[in-house]
Amino acid sequence: MYLKIHYTGEQYGNRFVIAVCDEELIGKTLKDRKYEIRVNESFYKGDIMDEEEVIKILKDSTNANLLGEKATAAGLKAGVITKENIIKISGIPHAQAVSF
Repeated sequence: MYLKIHYTGEQYGNRFVIAVCDEELIGKTLKDRKYEIRVNESFYKGDIMDEEEVIKILKDSTNANLLGEKATAAGLKAGVITKENIIKISGIPHAQAVSF
């Protein structure tokens, strides 16, 4: 999986978004009647990590964007999302998590 951390900067309280994506989805566009996601490298392609590393980082996250079977499975195992949080776009699972 790819994991990329996006920092918002000091003016926004140094918050960040963790983007996690299954490798094979990079460069694709997922579209159905309700949603469209362009799985672009600039947002999703970060460092390749295994599930254990991803789970460790997600457990400390406050904002996560998860795309793909492996990514959402890691989010479930980390406890940042539930099955009810997952939607499917073109059959691909996607979830977002925000905590305060």
